Amino acid sequence: MGTINIASTLPGSQLIQRLRDTIRPVESEALPSAPVRPRLKVLAVASEIYPLVKTGGLADVTGALPKALSAFRIDTHSLVPGYPALLAMARRCPPLMEFDNLLGERATLRHVEMHGLSLFVLDAPQLYDRDGGPYVDQHGTDHGDNWKRFAVLSLAAAEIAAGALPGWKPDLVHTHDWQTALTSVYMRTMGCDVPVVLTIHNLAFQGQFSADLLGAIGLPPSAYGVDCMEYYGDISYLKGGLMTADHITVVSPTYAREILTPTFGMGLHGVLRKRIDRLQGIVNGIDQDVWNPAADDYLPVPYDAKTLRNKKKNTPALLERFGLEPGNGPLFSAVSRMTWQKGMDMLAEVADEIFHADGRLIVLGQGDHEIEAALRQTAERYSGRMAVSIGYDEETAHLIHGGSDAIIQPSRFEPCGLTQLYALRYGCVPVVSRTGGLSETIIDANDAALSARVATGFQFHPVTAEGLRHAIRRACNAHRDPKHWSRLQLRAMRADYSWDRSAGAYAAVYERLVATPEGAVN
Repeated sequence: MGTINIASTLPGSQLIQRLRDTIRPVESEALPSAPVRPRLKVLAVASEIYPLVKTGGLADVTGALPKALSAFRIDTHSLVPGYPALLAMARRCPPLMEFDNLLGERATLRHVEMHGLSLFVLDAPQLYDRDGGPYVDQHGTDHGDNWKRFAVLSLAAAEIAAGALPGWKPDLVHTHDWQTALTSVYMRTMGCDVPVVLTIHNLAFQGQFSADLLGAIGLPPSAYGVDCMEYYGDISYLKGGLMTADHITVVSPTYAREILTPTFGMGLHGVLRKRIDRLQGIVNGIDQDVWNPAADDYLPVPYDAKTLRNKKKNTPALLERFGLEPGNGPLFSAVSRMTWQKGMDMLAEVADEIFHADGRLIVLGQGDHEIEAALRQTAERYSGRMAVSIGYDEETAHLIHGGSDAIIQPSRFEPCGLTQLYALRYGCVPVVSRTGGLSETIIDANDAALSARVATGFQFHPVTAEGLRHAIRRACNAHRDPKHWSRLQLRAMRADYSWDRSAGAYAAVYERLVATPEGAVN
């Protein structure tokens, strides 16, 4: 099935045309040019980007992939919302363009380079300069105008793709998740045929809103159809993106297969089956400069595979940070959103297995209040042996990987997962469910894998509390043999999950799309 050309099937949106007429370029210095002109110019569109704004793995990917792509002569400019964390630096730079009316909002486009990233910042303070996070307010409630905030971001991206920015037009656009999926819908409505890649990081989040908002986001009534945005009586930004992008990637090949089923397809498995010829799984990588135990400023004692014994020297600092007593058993940790998807309710149920082996458990994250409460109650029962910290910060996450023996990820479904990749890099043995990207990146320590000396962690299936309990028991038993455990750690540290291979796969997709604009199918 080829890409749907909305421009040929929908009447032109008068509202969008009026909005386009309000764009006013601002004379300013030209964007800095690379010493060697890159082969491809890419506009990435994302709702968060590390290290500036992060709620999860999406930010890690959008922050690392542009850097990795530079080795393939691909120049990426990332369009991001003007959140408070970006505005102080962005407003020091002259504006590139002003929008007088983006769905009724004024906005200024600015360009700034920081942390090795080239950023287009959409400065619309009435939409993005507010307390709370990218998606929720300071009380943890969704911003009531998220439908508009991310429609505006996507519409600005579409205008840039269509050539509104003087002197710069991308060869390809790369969007991420529902928050930017409308970009390709707007582009096709405008008649812009620049190729688009849409990456799904988690299909569970779909940008589903009332169909009454269709006019408010500047799209004609014809967009409300099964071949575009209609979704069980509502509209879905993600479905619109799936139906209009030239290529769809998800963050592991296993997840690409899983989402074609009713169990993991989250109501979109039928849509994805229609577009199966454009669907591809590419495993995420990690930024090995950011996650490097040999040069990690957050660790009291850096180490590498040759000095693995130094890893244990970080454990006392980690125990002190969380107020835990030393023990002879393994120190387990979990760094995760506390949600049903992540299986954190099961961890509260089986934590006692760790303490029976004289182990310790540290949990860092936030999410569902009931799961948070259950984990805190468990920690109270095992005072001195278990600690729970609600929230997230990078320094603590690095110390956890550097000082723990094992990391637990009992996800019920997991598109890719990055925590287990960080853990591998730090010799922190992963205990994971056999699903999605977890099943691809961790080699279970079964007899065959141990004999072949390739095991890197422990998998469990079925994904139940009893399955998790059994995996924890296996890990505790393995930890009793120091030589056996050290071999597991060393194999984990030598696993290669840098961005090199994954970036090469994205580069191949880009090049194919630009060479054959009608789509990714040869």
